Amino acid sequence: MLYFFLCPLCNLRVLCVEYKWGRVIEKVIVSWSGGKDSCLALHEVLKAGQYQVATLLTTITEEYDTVSTHGIRRVLLERQAQALGLPLHLVYLPKYPPNVVYEERLQEALLTYHNQGINSIVYGDLFLEDIKHYRDQFLARLNMQALYPLWQRDTAQLARTLITEGFKTIVTAVNANALDRSYAGRIIDEDFLASLPPQVDPCGENGEFHTFVFDGPMFREEVAFSKGEVALRDGHYICDLRPNRDSDFTEAALR
Repeated sequence: MLYFFLCPLCNLRVLCVEYKWGRVIEKVIVSWSGGKDSCLALHEVLKAGQYQVATLLTTITEEYDTVSTHGIRRVLLERQAQALGLPLHLVYLPKYPPNVVYEERLQEALLTYHNQGINSIVYGDLFLEDIKHYRDQFLARLNMQALYPLWQRDTAQLARTLITEGFKTIVTAVNANALDRSYAGRIIDEDFLASLPPQVDPCGENGEFHTFVFDGPMFREEVAFSKGEVALRDGHYICDLRPNRDSDFTEAALR
């Protein structure tokens, strides 16, 4: 059964789908890159037991047909969403979109859900105040709000949580000014974390590296792929991940 209630924190009319153990279950959107931060944010939201994910929302660069910044092919992202059992909404953007274009296309997508009474968007941001401020201001204009389940968490601890919770994560893009080419295509494990220079955030929150999560506790199955070439593009070393035709994943694909 569907219910609407007035959220006391934001004074928004919020759609909930049911009551569970006396708690309201709210429908939310999850801002999705396919990487570790958005995946951990999703994990936290699901563990909370008071949210239902209406959709994952991702921006795709039209020229490359990949996730903006992360360099992940759209096909892999779709398979990832399928493995998670969640809907995926794609927002297509030009390579270097003016801010007005970015906001127009994102607004169009968000208002689709806002008109259904879904007013909360989950983000995986950790500590960058300027980005948080921009998101909050943008969403306020739409009478929507952001949720930050990872906000100000210790990034070294969070990176290790990624490993101990059983997420399998590969580095897809590396900022060439922060790390060398060898980091592109590496699996995030204890050896990876130990090898990072001290000035690099363990979660890459300053844009040092980006990732793709291909398995974990929320996944129905691993996302199958093989590693392609590493190429320098727009100041980043991008490791091309190629979807496998069959669904069986082997660690040999990463060697």
